[in-house]
Amino acid sequence: MAHAEHTYRVSVEWLGNKGSGTSGYRDYGRDHVIRSGAKPDIPGSSDAAFLGDAARWNPEDLLVAATSACHKLWYLHLCADAGIAVLAYRDDAQGTMVDSAQEGRFTQIVLRPRVTIRALDDAELAERLHHTAHEKCYIANSVNFPIRCEPVIERASA
Repeated sequence: MAHAEHTYRVSVEWLGNKGSGTSGYRDYGRDHVIRSGAKPDIPGSSDAAFLGDAARWNPEDLLVAATSACHKLWYLHLCADAGIAVLAYRDDAQGTMVDSAQEGRFTQIVLRPRVTIRALDDAELAERLHHTAHEKCYIANSVNFPIRCEPVIERASA
């Protein structure tokens, strides 16, 4: 199979110069804007724990969101191929990061997708396809920490 290479370009512009730049740790804002082509801007900052704006997206939020969205997209693809109609999908994902003087890193992400399928579709297959989606997920294959998936499959009422 031939390999395809895909390139993704984003621009991150810092908006936090309060007049003296990074003259001190508390002297600058963490706000930034993330842009990519004609897509809507994403207002970013650091986590509030690191003097950021809690109302803006932080890199940690975006990593958990990217992991969840990648899994979901693969899962929907696999279900469509398997003849399972997904009628609803919601994931309340959670990432855990440790921060110490030596290092900061994610230790895990837990995906908790709640999926509704047609009444007569194969719920066991629908659950197993989460494993395949995890194996295929580009983001999951790119990180160095575990990603767990705890799916709940529900059938729509007939």
